[in-house]
Amino acid sequence: MNISIVAMLISLSAGLRAGTFESQSLAPIDNPIVLQRADPWIVRDAETGCYTFIGTSPAFDEIELRKACRLNDLKLAEPKTIWRKKEKGPMSVNIWAPELHWVDNAWYIYFAAGDIDKPFSIRMYALKNSSHDPMQGQWQEMGQIQTHLDSFSLDATTFEHQGKRYLVWAQQNAERSYNSALWIAQMDSPTSIKQPVTLLTEPTLDWEVQGYKVNEGAAVIVRHGKIMITYSASATDDRYAMGLVWSDINADLLDPKSWHKKPEPIFTTNEKVGRYGPGHNSFVKAEDGVTDLMIYHSRDYKKLKGTPLTDPNRHARARIVYWDAEGFPVLQPELAD
Repeated sequence: MNISIVAMLISLSAGLRAGTFESQSLAPIDNPIVLQRADPWIVRDAETGCYTFIGTSPAFDEIELRKACRLNDLKLAEPKTIWRKKEKGPMSVNIWAPELHWVDNAWYIYFAAGDIDKPFSIRMYALKNSSHDPMQGQWQEMGQIQTHLDSFSLDATTFEHQGKRYLVWAQQNAERSYNSALWIAQMDSPTSIKQPVTLLTEPTLDWEVQGYKVNEGAAVIVRHGKIMITYSASATDDRYAMGLVWSDINADLLDPKSWHKKPEPIFTTNEKVGRYGPGHNSFVKAEDGVTDLMIYHSRDYKKLKGTPLTDPNRHARARIVYWDAEGFPVLQPELAD
């Protein structure tokens, strides 16, 4: 057998063994964890272990939260609507991909929205809540998150690293040669960025340009000496898939040369297990506080009921993240999911 293949199998086996060992005490995941919620994002309270879930509502008209102390109970939890779209003007249509983040002692929700008179004039906006519990308190509109361009933009996510806070988001370039690429910048407040703005990845690979030229839905996880950013690409039907870019943990994150891109997708449609168009993921710890989980959406059939936007059956799902010997996530093995 080819030496490189042997090395790969040993690496994969080691990663899977480590992941299996970490997850022995976990209850089986009852997928889907929430029905008809795309772009799922979950925050786990380190003190209580309880989960707060947010995702795209199928009517694209509101933002809601739900909370449960067991992952499998999220689908049973009563959702609480914390904000509704405007009747006209900005934030009046296409309320997409909200994310919940604790920043500077307050909760922020970053989301995308359009103008009902120009539905796909999508821009990024923020809400703020100073309550310690995001299910309580009042949510305040903080306005648009301005970037280096006034163009189609969405899927803002944020993370802190070595004392600096960064924003990663998807945005169309000035030439409009693609739908969206991923960009990164340092934040100077929870709702604003500063120069320079760095291009992370553009949709150039064959698997990233199926139907639409898209890189979007970034999620950050820091493990094994690397800052890894997963993202989703192509049209949001069965061609939707996930990729990965990464940087060394000590590199300059605003230097484009610091970032590397895997040429192949790391998570894709698999008809054998009924998974179609997986993507727009997030990461969270399992109930043991140790095991990494990936939260993502997918459909369980290929032929759409309408269009990718009108078919509501992208369900939120969870699966254990295994790690190979090089410290990269292993998502493709079709284990219990």
